[in-house]
Amino acid sequence: MTRHRKPVAILGAGIAGVTAAAALRRRGVPVRLYEAGRQIAGMAASYKDAKGFSNDFGAHFITNRLAAAIGVGAACRDVGHYGEAVLLRGRSYGYPFGLLRNPRMALSGLRSKLKGGRAVPTSAAHYFRTHYGSALADRIAIPLIEAWSGAKAESLASAAVSEKLQNGTLRSIQLALAGRMTGRAVANGYSHEMPEHMNVWHVYPEGGVSILVQRLAQGLEDVIRLESPVQGIVVEDGRVVAVQVADRLEECSAAVSTAPCNVLPKLLRGWDGLSHLTNFRFRPMVFVNLRLRGRGLLPDTVLWTPESEFPFFRLTETTISMPWLAPPGKSVLTVDFGCEKSEPVWSMTDEALTEHCLDHLTPIIRDVRLRYLGVQILRTPIAYPVYLNEYEESRQLFRDSTGVKGLYSIGRNGEFAHILMEDVYWRTLAKVRRITQEFEAAA
Repeated sequence: MTRHRKPVAILGAGIAGVTAAAALRRRGVPVRLYEAGRQIAGMAASYKDAKGFSNDFGAHFITNRLAAAIGVGAACRDVGHYGEAVLLRGRSYGYPFGLLRNPRMALSGLRSKLKGGRAVPTSAAHYFRTHYGSALADRIAIPLIEAWSGAKAESLASAAVSEKLQNGTLRSIQLALAGRMTGRAVANGYSHEMPEHMNVWHVYPEGGVSILVQRLAQGLEDVIRLESPVQGIVVEDGRVVAVQVADRLEECSAAVSTAPCNVLPKLLRGWDGLSHLTNFRFRPMVFVNLRLRGRGLLPDTVLWTPESEFPFFRLTETTISMPWLAPPGKSVLTVDFGCEKSEPVWSMTDEALTEHCLDHLTPIIRDVRLRYLGVQILRTPIAYPVYLNEYEESRQLFRDSTGVKGLYSIGRNGEFAHILMEDVYWRTLAKVRRITQEFEAAA
């Protein structure tokens, strides 16, 4: 591979970009990694304050398998428990066992399973109703996916939902039971690229998830360029030949982009075949990390809130699973708001948004104001892809190829895929194998 003198240009030094750079270099391919910010890690950044509270950009869980693959297994602690619950009319139901004990939910789900000859679902709403029954779909799944995506469930593609929820109810029960037997938080629905079983469980690295990226970046110091946003990708005769960085054109043999896929067409120079990607929507998100006195304030690590009285759709008390993320007797509670940038939540001051949270948390944690210690608020305009039916066919085509020789789009935002950290890693490695195979075929 050293005969390829022009480097592969990689845009973005989050986990996907750094994984790609490290894997390509191991295969003898020269690389150059461009990062617009002042540091690496991107959405895998971790934060810790002087009082001992830690949190990530959102709430992340990784597995022992990913930690071992990257080489940070020895720096990780096992997570002993991870669970989810749903709040309905002031009562919480654990997933999946609590919901299965609800007669209405169970009977509705059973009726949907017994119906034969169902048509192929035409939307996310149709998928949920046919697979889980109307009771669970209308009261839980549909309100949650609409709050999460900002779109009506009837307008969301069923294929993308089924890809995300590929573990059926029986498999979820098996994995949940495995967790109880082993006393570990067995991964359940976390990875779709690799099999899940009782020997794959959640861990958390000392120092936060950012150390995964830092470990991957070891040995790449000479090729990482911070504060170097790529402003253009030059295409000639249908092939990538260079990238524009500031006022310079830098030749390359290929470009690997982690940029949001709807931004990619704006970067291309000499090619307009991806202009349809500008229609792809990402959901903005606001994460409010509250620091509170006490532990076990929620019924489980994650509490879903599908009812319309709550402006947020998910609460995560990470310290139920990972108590070391806060000082003894204290908690970190992450409140997830889905919103557009034009909506009030996005532009609220930190003080106003904190009050908004505390007001609506009071029915769940009645003395939350007395427990309140502080807050950190994080905003991102590109938290999750929104799988609309109107561009589902284009999404499927883009998943297979960009249509430009030497142009690859990787990572959660680059692939327009609702995948978690482990699948980002494995899918990036698969893309690197494809890149090197194409180089070898062209040699």
